[in-house]
Amino acid sequence: MAGLVKSVVDKYNYVVHDLADPRTADWWAVSNPLVILSISSAYLYFCLSLGPRLMKNRPGFELRFPILLYNIFQVLFSLFLSYEGAVYILNKEYNLACEPVDYSNNPRALRVAAATWFYFFAKVTELLDTIFFVLRKKYNQVSFLHVYHHTLMSLLIWVGVKYFPGGHIVLMGWLNSMVHVIMYTYYLISSLGPQYQKYVWWKKHVTSIQLIQFCIIFTHNIAVFFYDCKYPRVLNGLCALNSLIFIYLFGKFYIKSYQKENARNKAKLENKKSAPVSSDFRTNRKLVEKSR
Repeated sequence: MAGLVKSVVDKYNYVVHDLADPRTADWWAVSNPLVILSISSAYLYFCLSLGPRLMKNRPGFELRFPILLYNIFQVLFSLFLSYEGAVYILNKEYNLACEPVDYSNNPRALRVAAATWFYFFAKVTELLDTIFFVLRKKYNQVSFLHVYHHTLMSLLIWVGVKYFPGGHIVLMGWLNSMVHVIMYTYYLISSLGPQYQKYVWWKKHVTSIQLIQFCIIFTHNIAVFFYDCKYPRVLNGLCALNSLIFIYLFGKFYIKSYQKENARNKAKLENKKSAPVSSDFRTNRKLVEKSR
């Protein structure tokens, strides 16, 4: 029994410590996987069980000011991440086809490692999206797509920070951060009140941009399999698979939310045009003609 326990402990230490990047090992939530697993578990438990039970017999909170501050923070933080990604990717040293991780301590490698951690931290803060929905009793927003997306991204990026902070996958974070600038700007304007709804007519285009983003990420990660690249193909495969799942889920959401809605609106308009003229209208028209 003691030998079995020692074997499990040795394998745990090998995977969690020996294989990890020593440069990021002491950063918050990176060294021990129990931190991110606890955060993810607490998030799922609150959003899917505890939160709805606590809110069952009480009205939803408005939270207008906290949500306003939160959206401003996310826009600014996403702008910062977009800038850091641009500095790394638009550099002449970056290889779009195959970018291995630089594990050295040169300034460029350390900067992108730090940016990867900041991106991970952003994914943790974005879990508040769902918590706000629950506290406001907007349960229609707490969909499988929403919860799956937030949970998986936080776990996936943790793996990136711990083992592969930089390299090929940075493009995904860069694109995602730019999309989030647009997305949280939309949320920010929407949170200002009904009088600002006329400025968010581009809602459906946010989903279109997200779909384009996932297509680029899928192509970028699949391309590695055609090169002799030192980047871990397991992570590329996971990112490509995840992108396919998101393309399916976001595509399904787009069709359900926008194309079917457009079809219904078009049908209503056609019915209105083909509707028979009411008898009152015909009577009024005859009276007008007689008066002439």
